[in-house]
Amino acid sequence: MRLLISFAALFLSIILLQLSTGGVAPLDAISGLALDFTTEQIGFLGSAHFLGFFIGCWWAPRLMGSVGHSRAFAAMTAAGAIGLLMHMLIVDPYAWALMRVASGLCIAGCYTVIEAWLQAKVTNTTRGRTMGAYRVADMGASLVAQMFISVLEPASYVSYNLLALLCCASLLPLTLTRVRPPETPEAPRLRPGLAIACSPLAALGVVVAALSSATFRMVGPVYGQQVGLAVDQIAWFLAAFVLGGALAQYPAGWLADRYDRRWVLIGLSIAAIVSCAVTAMTHNLTSNGVFLTAFFFGLTTFPIFSVSAAHAHDFAESDQRVELSAALMFFYAIGAIAAPLFASSLIEHFGPAAMFVMIAVGHLVLILFGLARMRARSANRPRTPYIWSPRTSFLIGRLTGRSRDSDGDS
Repeated sequence: MRLLISFAALFLSIILLQLSTGGVAPLDAISGLALDFTTEQIGFLGSAHFLGFFIGCWWAPRLMGSVGHSRAFAAMTAAGAIGLLMHMLIVDPYAWALMRVASGLCIAGCYTVIEAWLQAKVTNTTRGRTMGAYRVADMGASLVAQMFISVLEPASYVSYNLLALLCCASLLPLTLTRVRPPETPEAPRLRPGLAIACSPLAALGVVVAALSSATFRMVGPVYGQQVGLAVDQIAWFLAAFVLGGALAQYPAGWLADRYDRRWVLIGLSIAAIVSCAVTAMTHNLTSNGVFLTAFFFGLTTFPIFSVSAAHAHDFAESDQRVELSAALMFFYAIGAIAAPLFASSLIEHFGPAAMFVMIAVGHLVLILFGLARMRARSANRPRTPYIWSPRTSFLIGRLTGRSRDSDGDS
């Protein structure tokens, strides 16, 4: 309890930040539909968010080194709040895309500050409990954020103003805390080739994870609208996906720690293809049926990033873990930038089911490549423990790296 109290300010800042920046994606999609944006333009907003996210992951450690943790957090939060407030001042999809770059920059930069702070304060004995509480705070706030569109009016200044207020409120706990900021961590080098050298399959796996998750979160509201869901039902549709993903982590981790992780990835992808096929062919289900397909889709696709990361870390040395985590995040960001734009274009030309056809093809490629890699390399190697890896910043490897080493040696 003392541990959680000492981190209460950090966790409260993350909750408020996630409520704000997590709510803007579905609100932008619904607002875009109300303003007659094309499906491709709405997908472009999602891609712009992840472009900002990638820039924030790279730039934030350097900014912390220049101005410190609290000032870096304040600067990134200001960028996010400005982007939110400008939405209804300039109603144009391409101007909104620049604003979404600001929101992506905000969330990546703020998570980098929080994770650097946590990393400096935790020990090996408290790391597991701290990460557990951190994931609960982040995922719980993300789940609530998806529900905001059921109460926020689309294309309304008041709606965006409320999200901006939450973004600004995230400043208060962290900047007013009496906990002393830690020393600034060294920024990890970005070496994408390290992920391929350790595991080409893992690199492809995180791209496919982005193809699934980023597409669903950013373009899912468009799909929901086109299959006849009301706005409040779209909120439940998105929340079902997040809930399914959260509940999948424990069974996926149990399997990944006991069986060849490549078979686990292949099994998850097979289940994801089944989920995509059912969703694409039965989009005329009742609303409860659509919610169930979203839940199953999250259940089968959400753990793929963490299983891929665990498989890559099996082939990495201890001093490579931080840079490997950053490399995997790089590949995730690349997939997340491209996927929403491509998916929205397919929906525009071929209808809502095309989004799930695209995702199914990505998982089919992962299955075939996984089978090929099983023929190319044996799995006879000491394994690191499965860890639910949040896709938050390049510094997440500092929080998870020692857990892999210490648990793996015990």
